[in-house]
Amino acid sequence: MTIRTKLTLQFAGIFSFILVLFSIFIYVFVALYQEKDFRQNLKNRANIVAHVYLDANRVSQDTYRRILRQYNQTLPHEIVHVFDATGKLVFKEGEKDLTVEKTLLTNLQQGREVMQLKHGRQLVGIQYRDNKNQKLYLVIASSIDVNSRQQLHELRLILFIGCLVAAFIVLAAGWLFAQQALRPITKVVQEVENISASDLHLRLTDANGKDELSHLAHTFNKMLDRLEQAFEMQKTFISNASHELRTPLTAIIGELEVALMKPRTTHEYERVLQATLREAKLLTQLSNGLLQIAQASFDISKIRLNKVRFDEIVYQASEEMRKRHPQANLEINFENLPEDENKLFCLANESLLLIAFINVFENACKFSPDQGLISAIINITNRELQLRVIDRGVGIKEEDIKHVFVPFFRADNVRDISGHGIGLPLAEKIIKLHQGSIKVYSSLHVGTEVFISLPTIF
Repeated sequence: MTIRTKLTLQFAGIFSFILVLFSIFIYVFVALYQEKDFRQNLKNRANIVAHVYLDANRVSQDTYRRILRQYNQTLPHEIVHVFDATGKLVFKEGEKDLTVEKTLLTNLQQGREVMQLKHGRQLVGIQYRDNKNQKLYLVIASSIDVNSRQQLHELRLILFIGCLVAAFIVLAAGWLFAQQALRPITKVVQEVENISASDLHLRLTDANGKDELSHLAHTFNKMLDRLEQAFEMQKTFISNASHELRTPLTAIIGELEVALMKPRTTHEYERVLQATLREAKLLTQLSNGLLQIAQASFDISKIRLNKVRFDEIVYQASEEMRKRHPQANLEINFENLPEDENKLFCLANESLLLIAFINVFENACKFSPDQGLISAIINITNRELQLRVIDRGVGIKEEDIKHVFVPFFRADNVRDISGHGIGLPLAEKIIKLHQGSIKVYSSLHVGTEVFISLPTIF
């Protein structure tokens, strides 16, 4: 069932329910009013009949005429019985006899007013005292409210037809209303259907309004921005990964093909094997980097985290980097460490965090001149553990900074420097895995700063 149909049925259902309740209220109110009015008419008839029978000869002619003018209308199928105080019938008027129960007369004798509805007949009983000697009489009047029945029947028919007509009108109006209300959604659906993997630059048009649909369109446009960026990153990743994998494989194949063209000396075979081994090691490093990126992409809940000292991990990373690059000029600034050592602890996977810091240090060393100063500054705030790694190397172009965390991306000005473009992307994944952040600031031919922050435990 479509939303349009649901809205129409809900709208019509609610309106029809209210209309039916209102119709029932009107019907019940009219029925009760007519019943009350008819009982009052019966009481009046009982009074006038008793008056005519018992007191007519004792009142003035003017009063009698006034009473007749006011109450001379006989009710349909009217029956009136007058009893004395002992319950003996002394007068009756009407087309047939009326069966009167003894309990009814007893109630009247005790001064209780009687009202009954039996077999479609309304019955009213009252006490009446003779004006001359104040003798008590019991008067019972009964009639069938034919007019009210007919009026209620017509009212039921009118209300039923009115409800049906109103329901059809509401259905039609609800259908048009739902169509109008869902028109913006239909437009959004049509625009979304026109967006494919090759048209991710397209955006929804109604995203600048103040209503909920505009908010939805704006949110969807932001999702499209992320998707477009992800697709571009994927294309860049595939292109760079293909290049990085193809280069050592091409070198290995070339060396082996040249070696097989003719018999070689032992020295020449050794040279070929060494070159092949060197390229194979590059492939191994590349594979290890991909494996580490995959490991850093795991769910944090599946990785064991321990309480570790932030400054000790930084120091271990610097020592490992010095082993790999003895010529590196790395200085670590521990001057801003707090007196309270508890503020130096963070919740982390020690081996993964160590890999991230080593990659950042190696990246700074790789793109710095020989003996170029690399500064690592530790700073502790109430909520963050911060590390700034600053080099004075070749720097990065402004348009390339947004790609530095894309695996295998290498800027044009550093393609002659060995590497695979895995270090910073791997570091970013590890830092984000620990609920931290990593940012890169750089100026071409000036240097680069990598800023890392992790949440503290306390």
